[in-house]
Amino acid sequence: MTKRYSILLFILCTLLSFTYDNKLPEEFYAKVIGVKDGDTIEVLYKKEPIVIRLEHIDCPEKKQPFGQKAKQFTSDFCFDKKVKVISRGKFDRYRRLIAVIEYKDQVLNKELVANGYALHFRKYSKDTTYRILEDQARIKKKGMWSQEKLIEPWLFRKRKTSKNKKTNQ
Repeated sequence: MTKRYSILLFILCTLLSFTYDNKLPEEFYAKVIGVKDGDTIEVLYKKEPIVIRLEHIDCPEKKQPFGQKAKQFTSDFCFDKKVKVISRGKFDRYRRLIAVIEYKDQVLNKELVANGYALHFRKYSKDTTYRILEDQARIKKKGMWSQEKLIEPWLFRKRKTSKNKKTNQ
């Protein structure tokens, strides 16, 4: 019984230390090793890859107008650079860390909105700074705001999902 207890105790301690050690700090520096799209990047932190979803914003999908430009903007801003990741430790349903990315005192999330490559994702963000930046980009017809008609990324995804459901029936 004591041998079995010792093994269980060892396993429990190992699991607890693993969970504790892998808890991310609210702020850390990491190298950007990939740009999946305008609002999703991958960083390397302590030799471990972490996929990050940019907080407060939603970029056009890759197949939407300005989707590739948003991805290129993000890539130009931070690919292969050591950035500051600021997070509250929350993950989305795809297990991506929700975070703000800073590089040289600029915030990628805000720069995307200010340049018309992202919308303020009001459903998940109450930060009015992003709304103001979006309004200014819209007035100046920057990026996606230069289009006659804009389809919000969340509506584009919803439409794509309902089309897939219809074809699978």
